[in-house]
Formats: sequence, C-alpha cells, structure tokens
Amino acid sequence: MKHKSLLTLLLLMLWSGLTHAQKAVDTYKDPAAAADTIQIKGLIIIKSKNDKGRNSYKFYSDTAYARNKLKKNLQTRFFVFDIGFNNYIDRSDYTGAAYVNYFSGVNQYTQLAAANKAAYSYSAVGLATMAPRSASEPLTPSEFKLITGKSINFNIWLLEQRLNITKHKLNLLYAVGLEMNNYRYARNITYEPGYPTTIIRDSIEFSKNKLFAEYISIPVMLNFNSNPARPARAFQASFGVQGGYLLKGRTKQVSDERGKVRKTDDFNLNKWRFGLASELGYGPVKLYANFALTALHDYGLQQYPFSIGLRLNGF
Repeated sequence: MKHKSLLTLLLLMLWSGLTHAQKAVDTYKDPAAAADTIQIKGLIIIKSKNDKGRNSYKFYSDTAYARNKLKKNLQTRFFVFDIGFNNYIDRSDYTGAAYVNYFSGVNQYTQLAAANKAAYSYSAVGLATMAPRSASEPLTPSEFKLITGKSINFNIWLLEQRLNITKHKLNLLYAVGLEMNNYRYARNITYEPGYPTTIIRDSIEFSKNKLFAEYISIPVMLNFNSNPARPARAFQASFGVQGGYLLKGRTKQVSDERGKVRKTDDFNLNKWRFGLASELGYGPVKLYANFALTALHDYGLQQYPFSIGLRLNGF
C-alpha cells in the first residue's frame, strides 16, 4: 500500500514537472526578437524585429485612455505650436488720380482740415503720407511684394483648452499665446521709424529685408470632433474669431553696403488685431488658417494679412 502511494506521488510530481516545462517552452521567446511596448499617454508604440532582423515600429491609439479622458469636460494642453507662411490681400488705394482730385472743389480752410484727416486714413492721401513717391516714379503694389516661402509664421500657444458642450463632439476651443509674423519683402523698401512712419524706395540691394510683428493673441472657436473616443481616427473642424495686441515691431535688413541693420518701432502697425481663425484635421495631422479683418497698418497701406500652416501638439 505504501509502495502504491509512493508511486502515485512520484507520478503526480513527474506530471506536474512536465506540465511546467511545456509551459516554459511555450512562453519562452528570444529576448532579441521580443517586442518592446512603449506607451506615451494615449499612444502605444510597439517595437519588434522583421524577417530581415531590422527594427520595425507600429503605432496604436489607446481607446481606453481616450475614453477615460472623456470623463473630464475640460481638457488642457500646453505649448501647442504652429509653423506656416504669411501673405496678405492688398486693398490699398494706389490711384494717383484719386490723390490729385481729392481736394477739388473745396476752399482753403476745408482743404486743410480734410488734408489733416486724410493724411492718416486709408485713402490715396494717407498712402502718399506713409509712402511718398514723386510723380515721375509713382507707388505701385509690386513694391510690397512678399517672398512667400520666406515669410514665416510661427505661433506658440502657451495654453489651449477644450470645453465639452455636447457629447464631446461639439466643443468650445480657446487658447492664449504669441503670434510671430515675418514679412519678407522681395523689393528694396525701407521703413523709416518715427511718426509718421514713412516707407522709402531704397537704393541699396538687400539680401534680406523683412518686417517682424509679434502679438499676444486669444482665439475662440467652436470645435467639431467626429470620433472623441478614437482621436487617431477622428475628423476635426474648428472655426471662430481671434483677437490680438501688438507687442513688438522690428525690421531687419542685410546688405553688403550697410551690413546687418535692425530697427525697433511700431512702424505704424495696428495696435489691435481682429480676425477669423480656423483649424482642420484628421487624427494627429492638423492644418490652421487665420485671416485678419483689420489692416496690418494703422493708415496708408490697407493690407489684410493671412497665414496658413501646420499645427503641432493640438487637440
């Protein structure tokens, strides 16, 4: 009886050992070929080896992480970046005839009062005040032509928040940050600081000639999100308004004759800026577009800037 019990015990131990050995064989993998998993918030990155022994990466979105975030009605992101290009729509009054006939039919005193008022408007008189040219060399729109590929727009949104309105599909999106606009001129014009600011046709050939304007801005937009639980597969569209205040104006010119010259002034730039703001994206890829409803300058040149580019780290 004792021998039967001992034999049974030995058989059970042998069976248990074989079972554990088989499990070890089944679960064992070469460490070099094992996949590494990294998770950064809602992004899962899996690193593995392909058939040729090279590293391969696969990216997945963590749906559980996204659903957990939906429990919060207010979501916040810091340091959202924009990189894009600037240009403007020019509606300035370049008609010389309008300037010549502006004061026709008025007496001397009325003419003087009208001249003082018109000198700081968007009329032909205001444009002549800001960018005076002789009758033999009239001002033309081509003098303010931009090099679009070098007129860079760079924005830093220090804080961006999204507030749920309806099922996280309709949201209120707003931010606060810095807009930095570079306007790279193709022609040899020079801003002369002071009041009034004047823009002259320079005799120097510049290798770099740009105007820089920096604003503190606040956009407020309505945001539509087609798939809140799956951000990587969601279509998003936002549209609203944006207001800003001028912090800094600066010009930079580079030439062989003068070297590198920087001037800091407001250069007759509008202190306040108001316009339209928009955003369009699918998954992590987002594009932005802004259009100003106020002119770039306070008088004279009636140019309405716009910018288009790529948004990084946004919702």
